Amino acid sequence: MIDVQRLRVLRMVAEHGSFNKAAAALRLTPSAVSQHIAALERSLGAQVVARSTRGVTLTQAGRIMVGAAESVAAELELARQQVDRLNTGRVQLTVATFTSGGRHLLPGALARLLATHPHTVLHVREGEPEDTLPLVRQGAVDLALAYHFDGPLPTGPGPGSSLHWTALLEDPLHVVLPEGHRLAGRESLDIAELAAEPWVLGCSKTEAYLRRYAERAGFEPEMRGTTTDYFFARSLVAAGMGISLIPSIALVPAVPGVHAVPVKAPAPTRHIGVATIDRRRDHPHVTTFIRALREQAAQQPESGHG
Repeated sequence: MIDVQRLRVLRMVAEHGSFNKAAAALRLTPSAVSQHIAALERSLGAQVVARSTRGVTLTQAGRIMVGAAESVAAELELARQQVDRLNTGRVQLTVATFTSGGRHLLPGALARLLATHPHTVLHVREGEPEDTLPLVRQGAVDLALAYHFDGPLPTGPGPGSSLHWTALLEDPLHVVLPEGHRLAGRESLDIAELAAEPWVLGCSKTEAYLRRYAERAGFEPEMRGTTTDYFFARSLVAAGMGISLIPSIALVPAVPGVHAVPVKAPAPTRHIGVATIDRRRDHPHVTTFIRALREQAAQQPESGHG
């Protein structure tokens, strides 16, 4: 029989990439973590991690077992919620979201959900997709409002196929320029036209995305600053520090002194959607909430240039 605690230890090793970091997260000693993994390997008759001086990586057997660990954790959390519902008569729904998406999509969707299910106990957790999508797989949250660029979903270790993705909207990025900039009157811009400009950006992933586009255009962008807030980044543009690359929904509320111009096709775009796991997405509250998010996304106006 496979020990559930050993599966939990393996999941943490996969998440952190080392025995020492997993031990710290679990409040165990590295030796205890190593013993759990060794015992799991003995019970399976297969190696689940490959050890090296750079840390540990999952073997094929390890990836299979991490997927099983995610499923077990999700089932136990779902069972706990069902027991809680029996004891209290209330349904709890935990929603994870990234900041700009949550600001524009969640309030209206939450209001729609509560109008249909007024006794729902709601919890909201803020975080980036690479942090929240693994929580969906583990059953720690019921669904996550998330995004990705032109790559796959950042699902973390284990089989991302266990996630069900419902697309909500396309969120193209705009170049944000100071008022009076020589290019501010253009209807659209090519990234290559901005090779000589300094940049201030609103998140590290946008910076990585810009660098990929800039490399294709044959230049190295000069970074003057990276923030964790798009509003702050636009304020720095208004102050004359540089230009920025901002998703459409993060252009609201307006910041005086800046002008947003669309990027020419193929424009860099965030793909926004909601992630669930199959065993949760047919739950009436989850179904209602996803429908509410889709309705809210459909009402998003086209971004202005302010």
